[in-house]
Amino acid sequence: MVEVTRLDGKRYWINPHQVEYMEQTPDLTLTMLSGKKVVVRESPEEVIERIVAYRRKIGINQEL
Repeated sequence: MVEVTRLDGKRYWINPHQVEYMEQTPDLTLTMLSGKKVVVRESPEEVIERIVAYRRKIGINQEL
């Protein structure tokens, strides 16, 4: 799981394998495969770094 921060400051953990796409408008919105949207404080670069680190941790070494 990857930690993100909602706009209200609450920490939230997402399954990075369920992220379909990210959109910055101006806040970063993660759209999950289920269609659920999560608006977070992090930049796209931060989220991508966390996803890459998570994938490395579990043994998936390909870059995004």
